[in-house]
Amino acid sequence: MFNAERTISATLKSIAGQTHRKLDIVVVDDGSTDGSAAAVAAWQARDPRVRLVQQANAGVAAARNKGATATAASFLAFVDADDLWAPTKMEYQLAALKEGGAGVGAAYCWFATIDEIDRAVSFGPQPLAEGQILRELCAVNMIGNGSSLMARRSAFEKTGGYDTTLRARGAEGAEDFLICLRLAEHTEFAVVPRYLVGYRRVPGSMSTRYLRMFRSMEFVLDEYRCRFPDYAPSIDEHLQNFRHWYGWGALRDRRLSDARVLVRECLAISPIAGSLRFLGMGLATLKGRAFRHLRIAPQPVPLYTETIW
Repeated sequence: MFNAERTISATLKSIAGQTHRKLDIVVVDDGSTDGSAAAVAAWQARDPRVRLVQQANAGVAAARNKGATATAASFLAFVDADDLWAPTKMEYQLAALKEGGAGVGAAYCWFATIDEIDRAVSFGPQPLAEGQILRELCAVNMIGNGSSLMARRSAFEKTGGYDTTLRARGAEGAEDFLICLRLAEHTEFAVVPRYLVGYRRVPGSMSTRYLRMFRSMEFVLDEYRCRFPDYAPSIDEHLQNFRHWYGWGALRDRRLSDARVLVRECLAISPIAGSLRFLGMGLATLKGRAFRHLRIAPQPVPLYTETIW
């Protein structure tokens, strides 16, 4: 966590409420200057599974690695300090890993995007990719965020952990995507086809720094294009999808400096297709707002908190 005073208690509540009770809950404070540590201390007082580890601010990769080394657990699951877990997330993912056997070293689940008051405002894709998924992951980031992942420690250690050099190279933002790619090189994946994560997107979060996030994804995928030239066409398409996604997000949120760069790049590559895609994204956004205004869920999904559709 970093300055997560407003959300860390809700996140810890969702973790502590897991149906799988045998958990070592390590909170890594990445140099917070607000009341985050005090909020965690309040949780420690009533739940002995919660531990606080503090470090000088070093970024998400260093914090995740610190948490992994602070526990002896055989299975590792990472969660941002503003995201939520459904009560059965650990139970279902552990079952998927154990049923898959030693050859399956990682599991992911579906996610819903949530707002400031924990309401689901959109539902992510419904991927079913399993097994050796590196080629598919280079073509589309179906896992979507770091809070959806669980890995065997043995598989995680083969990757060398989260890459702390992205921050030093000015490419911070794609650490979670990169660890999934690294895992996919070494092990098979299982999927739990349920919405078990609430992925929070609010103004000012890292995921809304659109140009920075795109450049980080571009940096990571350029490495895989060089290492796996057969994947180059799907990687190029993946990057163009990211450009449109982040470009539209920047337009929608009025991050105009980011939007100008990303939209210009999209239209330079494909003027007609780019224009049509941005129009389609705009119509989809209007449709989503209409659904929320009418309090109608875009699609039937399992609910995991009382405040989610």
